[in-house]
Amino acid sequence: MKMRTWALLVAVLLVIAACGDDGGGDTTVAADDEGATTTVAEDGATTTAGDDGATTTAGETAAEGAGTADTDLGTILVDAEGFTLYVFTNDAGGESSCYDDCAATWPPVPGDTAIGSDLDAGIFGTTARTDGTEQLTVNDQPLYRYAPDASPGDTTGQAVGGVWFVVGADGAMIGGPEASNGSGTRGDDYDY
Repeated sequence: MKMRTWALLVAVLLVIAACGDDGGGDTTVAADDEGATTTVAEDGATTTAGDDGATTTAGETAAEGAGTADTDLGTILVDAEGFTLYVFTNDAGGESSCYDDCAATWPPVPGDTAIGSDLDAGIFGTTARTDGTEQLTVNDQPLYRYAPDASPGDTTGQAVGGVWFVVGADGAMIGGPEASNGSGTRGDDYDY
């Protein structure tokens, strides 16, 4: 019964969004299976509201490339679409150790990703991957997305396996061991 109520609510929201266009800009509203709704405005700002009423906002700076979003974990790094960025504590010496199945679950952030004006560009760089592409780094730690994050602002990859962590605007891991720049915590355990 609860799922039917959410489906009806989503349908109503979509009808309101479609009919409510006054020419002032486009807004898209969508919902996932858990009942969380995501609103994407014409300016690229996204707001995600879960069924618990909590909201996460990824602002206009995310539209530039890497930016920040306010979440229940604090202000964190996100990509241009508002998806959370992570570091992998098993990466050593600024090089990625996440390939093949790992990279399918934890896609590397491309090295040519723009850095938002709200961030210190000096803490970002790139690292070469074995396939010849470049990956964006922060404080010499390669950055990744987490494929199971379904909506902008999701942080479901936080602390997966005790080796994947979100990153603050200053490039420091949030909620994880101190950034080691090479002293991985669990050998080759990728937990993907």
